[in-house]
Amino acid sequence: MKQEIIIAGFGGQGVLSMGKILAYSGLMENKEVTWMPAYGPEQRGGTANVTVIVSDERISSPILSKYDTAIILNQPSLEKFESKIKPGGILIYDGYGIIEPPTRKDIRIYRIDAMDAATEKGMAKTFNMVVLGGLLKLCPIVSIESVIKALHKTLPERHHKLIPMNEEAIRMGMEIIKEAE
Repeated sequence: MKQEIIIAGFGGQGVLSMGKILAYSGLMENKEVTWMPAYGPEQRGGTANVTVIVSDERISSPILSKYDTAIILNQPSLEKFESKIKPGGILIYDGYGIIEPPTRKDIRIYRIDAMDAATEKGMAKTFNMVVLGGLLKLCPIVSIESVIKALHKTLPERHHKLIPMNEEAIRMGMEIIKEAE
């Protein structure tokens, strides 16, 4: 099993932390992982993306030109990365940040209304965990238990009281993701 993933959106949407949590989760399951962030000097409000590879075997290079799965959280990222998904791959997008939806016919496209769902539940800060839940529903590359352990490792201790809310957000994402029409 090997998953090559790009997660892209605006700075401040939790793109990099989503990738970091995914990578930590893979490490906890004794998988090979890479985590390669990229962001502009603006960070908050600028574009940010992270490449994550999770594999059962050694990873030859962390640099990719094509991806198995893309998680896209804004229009500029869709325009940049839609063409870089391998045929037969998966594109997951949040409906909140996309004006012109994806158009490719040779990939599977899923919509997750994570921002709307998280805001409706009063959990806007867990938006990225809702999206991560959607990914794990489609590609169970790591277990929810490993993600919870990774949250303990990556979140500062003062935020550990938020872990149950993050777990709820992951489970909500698993429920609300749906194939785009």
